[in-house]
Amino acid sequence: MEIPREQTQAIIDAHRAAAGAMMMRTDFLVPDCFEQQAGRLAARTALVYEGERITWDELEQRSAHYGRVALASGLRPGDVGAVMIENRPEFFYAWLGLARIGVIAGPINTSAEGGSLAHALRTPQAKVLFIGDECMEQLCATEGLPQEGLTIVRVNDASTPQARRHPRAVDLEAVDIAGIDVEDFKALRAGMDNRRPCFYIFTSGTTGLPKAALISHGRFLSVGAGWMSVIPLDENDVFYCALPLFHGAALMSLYSTALQSGGSVLIRRRFSVSRFWADVQAWRVTVFQYVGEVVRYLTNVPSVPEEKDHSLRMIMGSGIGIDVWQRFKQRFGEHVLVYEGWGATESNANMTNFDQKPGSCGRIPFPERSHIRMLRYDQGRDELMREAGGSYIPCKPGEVGELYGQIRRGNGEIVAPFEGYTTATDTAAKILQDVLEPGDAWWRSGDLFRFDEEGYFYFVDRIGDTFRWKGENVSTTEVAQQLSIYADAESTNIYGVKVPGHEGRACMAALALKPGHAFDAQAFYRCVTVTLPVYAQPLFVRVLSQADVTANFKLRKVRLREEGFDTGLISDPLYGLDRERETYAPLDAALLARL
Repeated sequence: MEIPREQTQAIIDAHRAAAGAMMMRTDFLVPDCFEQQAGRLAARTALVYEGERITWDELEQRSAHYGRVALASGLRPGDVGAVMIENRPEFFYAWLGLARIGVIAGPINTSAEGGSLAHALRTPQAKVLFIGDECMEQLCATEGLPQEGLTIVRVNDASTPQARRHPRAVDLEAVDIAGIDVEDFKALRAGMDNRRPCFYIFTSGTTGLPKAALISHGRFLSVGAGWMSVIPLDENDVFYCALPLFHGAALMSLYSTALQSGGSVLIRRRFSVSRFWADVQAWRVTVFQYVGEVVRYLTNVPSVPEEKDHSLRMIMGSGIGIDVWQRFKQRFGEHVLVYEGWGATESNANMTNFDQKPGSCGRIPFPERSHIRMLRYDQGRDELMREAGGSYIPCKPGEVGELYGQIRRGNGEIVAPFEGYTTATDTAAKILQDVLEPGDAWWRSGDLFRFDEEGYFYFVDRIGDTFRWKGENVSTTEVAQQLSIYADAESTNIYGVKVPGHEGRACMAALALKPGHAFDAQAFYRCVTVTLPVYAQPLFVRVLSQADVTANFKLRKVRLREEGFDTGLISDPLYGLDRERETYAPLDAALLARL
């Protein structure tokens, strides 16, 4: 059913107005919101973990203890306290405790080690590190840690009783907090406004080292305020959190909304596809924050009774194609709303598909009422396209382009602020100036999209992932979506590889198969040739023992791309496209010569 443009715009306007109104409350901070909710909901459940219910009052008391430990360790308002704790209540105790004393939190990837871990501590100049036992091994093995000015506070983890201990670590319980009164917390943050950083989120950088994006109090709260304006949510809702809390999707989108609704958060250390529906049924879960691969996992596993009778009414996230979307709805209920969206943690631009349009990540019904624009992108040259006079070219429907969010107009008027990173260099690298008029400034996404005549946007690929073969552009995302019909695959990772004697890159697929399934070369060949044009068909297939994913369930490509189809580096089974026999055959020199 076609949704009128005006109807979609009304939802976008309500969302924008609520978010903007929250940003205007300059004296209202994250800890103010939390303390209000804790006072209002004291005896209700705030968190659920491993069968334990933690009330708002208990969350207030335990976070206060962490705040007192932070003060006793020398932290003061405006300082940075790092948090390296997996998904468990202690993460919230530490983060909220730091916020309540006006300290900026720096959540660190719990799989970080070596140079990346040292970098994550040095970049924001963290003075205290709250670290769980589960991450101690990485810390102990990391060289180059700050030798002065960093206090390491150990947070016990019952699941790792034999954890190695860092020689500089002090136990949380051993810190002397005598004389530090919780009543002083508000005075410590007096005079702070909501434009001050509340925490840093580390994002991927072009150098391979993470960049620390600034997230202000107002920005964090505006996310939840926006959702609350368009979706009925309250303290009876239960939010399922299995994505890592150090990542923006869980900490920003999910928890900002849960905090302001007063709902409870069910925390899972890691996502488990086998226990998901049992959890939903047992705890009456209503909201689930996803990434695309997680939803794919759910649609691929055998049916369980719990999935037929459940309380789930909405899922929100990004990264699912139309095929997974439709399978999810068909299997788990048309009544479950799918809020597929797009937005980077640090961006000044985002969108959400409020219309339930399968496959779309959002809609801009009236471009003149949006600060988002698309500029045509030459995927072969890997650069923005320009007119003969040098001006950039706005996209028309159907054209592929890079998405931009306007920061300011040519006259200096701010349109949508970009809070940036801890370094001016990193911030400047994400801004393009003089785009549509002299003096304007735009945040560049690094993502390619196309949109249709009705204003619906569709994600194409990340710049750098798209490659060119036989004179045509190949989108890794679109190829992977088309090949999702191959029933034996648990995940499909697509990337381009160099082939000697040929320009560009050829398509290669790395498949992780479902448990108990074998690679059916002829079935995969039929799938490939039916769904894809010749230039986009994988010339090579690598069968993985398991998918290589990040902590946030994103498929890794870099190592796979570097190894290509080199049999000297790869022990996994390798296959090549054998058109003569209409199959994929084990890769050898003879087949390679025919490709």
